[in-house]
This record gives sequence, C-alpha cells and structure tokens, in this order.
Amino acid sequence: MKAKSRGFGRAAASIGMIALLVTATGCGRSAAPAADGGSSASASVDAGAAAESLVPADLREKGVLKAATAEGYPPMEMYKDGTTELIGVDPELAELIAGQLGLKFEITNASFPGLIPGLQSNQWDLAISSMSDTEERRQAVDFVDYFVAGGAIMVNKGNPEGITGIADLCGTNVVGAKGSSNLAILQDYSETECSTPMTISESEDAPTGLLQLDTGRAIATVVDYPVAAELAAKSGKYEVLEEQYEAGPWGIAVDKADRELTNAVKAALQELIDDGRYQALLEKYGVSSAAVETAEINAGQ
Repeated sequence: MKAKSRGFGRAAASIGMIALLVTATGCGRSAAPAADGGSSASASVDAGAAAESLVPADLREKGVLKAATAEGYPPMEMYKDGTTELIGVDPELAELIAGQLGLKFEITNASFPGLIPGLQSNQWDLAISSMSDTEERRQAVDFVDYFVAGGAIMVNKGNPEGITGIADLCGTNVVGAKGSSNLAILQDYSETECSTPMTISESEDAPTGLLQLDTGRAIATVVDYPVAAELAAKSGKYEVLEEQYEAGPWGIAVDKADRELTNAVKAALQELIDDGRYQALLEKYGVSSAAVETAEINAGQ
C-alpha cells in the first residue's frame, strides 16, 4: 500500500511465484540507504549490541511497544475469523519484535492514511502495514525494511476484458485503494502514458475495491501481489496477472525523531532473521519468497 511510482519502462517485473503464494493458509530488498538520512539512522549502532539493550530509556520505562496497522490486507494484516484479534504477517512480526525488545505488546487498527500522522502525534511507537519504503514517506519516518513486493493487476475470473498489462487499462474504469502506491501507479500511468486516461475511483481498501469489479463499476484494480494472490485464491472470483509494478521494500515505520527505537527495531528484526523465527512466520502465511536476508534502514529508492 504505498506512494508515487516512477518510470514504467522499468516498473514491471515478470514473476512466476503465484503458484507458491496461492497455497497460503491465510502481502525488502537490500539496497544502499537513502541519502535523506537513512545512513545516519543506523550510524551509531553497535553491530554486536543485543536489540533489548538499544531500547530507548523512556520506552523501557513504559514497558509496552504500541504498534498500529490497517486491517484488510490478508495475509499481511487481518482479523482472525469471527473475532477482532489482529493476525497476519505484520501484527505477528511486530509482536515478535516487541518480545525481542523485552516489551509487552499492544496493536491498534487504524486507517492507512492515518498511520504516519499517528506516529508523529505519539499515538503509537511504530506502524507496520504493508507500507512501501518511499522517498516521500522518508521525509517523516524512517523504515526498517522487512519485505519485498509490488502491485499486481486483479481482474474478474476468466479475464473477460482480455487485460494483459497496465497499458490495456487506458480508457477503462479502474479502482485503487485510497492512499496506496497502487493507486499512484494507476494515476501516474494514466497521466503519463495513456492517450485516453483511465477513470480511477478510490476504495477504502483492497476488498472494498473488489466490490467494484463484482458490480461492473471497474474492470481491474492493482493490489500488492501477496494480498492479490491470497484474495484471488480465497474467493475464487478473480485472477492475478503475473507482472509486479514498482516492486520494492516494505518497511516498519518509526517517527524520524526516534532514531534509538529505529535502531532497536532493526536489531530485533535481524535477531529474528538469524534465529529463523522471521522465516517461519513468512512460511506460515505462504510469503517466504518475499523475505529479506538482512535488516536494512531506508533501503527504498
């Protein structure tokens, strides 16, 4: 779910992992840190320091790590069937990180556009919600990158319009999730590449966007690939095309003023990678192919 795309000549990446992802029970790429402060966020970290020792004193005194997510993106963040318990890769990874930091854990469901403002107003300590690590967002937050994915086109089962790629969406009605990079992908392509622009509507999240496909108000949407594969497999009503657009790292967002916590979260994630619990969690939800090998800060482009 994320921000402005750039350069569609390099945006699409052919993939062959849909078969793996659709078997899920239940949405980071290593790169140089961004010049806007990513390197300074981690410059003071002792490579041998345990994550728990890096927790800021005020947070250690409170004893609770407060996280926020935006439910509705299975298998990344969702409610357990019949409950309001948040499960999925993001809530469960955040809980593992809290445990690694020696803290209790609380998580709040919030609107996606409100996640970063909530960090800035100290409503929570971190946000983890399939959020792309983008230059625009790094003006306000630092990211600890934990996942790699891009947006994929979803159409109705049987692909009645014969859509083969994003160019085929010019002149058609499409939908994207409000505040997401997938919406921006559609908007950018329509503005820069289409001779006849798309008619683009906005939905609250991916599942509500699919209702527009059900009713014929839109012929396609763009959804983060792991989420798209899960939604298609679970419903049996949609197909996912095999290209990913603007594939890149997703990050755990921490307010830019809270560098100590950013470094502690990075260290905790690395410990979880090293001891295998990170990989086990991704395998649980069928998205292990999107794993990072090393925790990075601000690795997005």
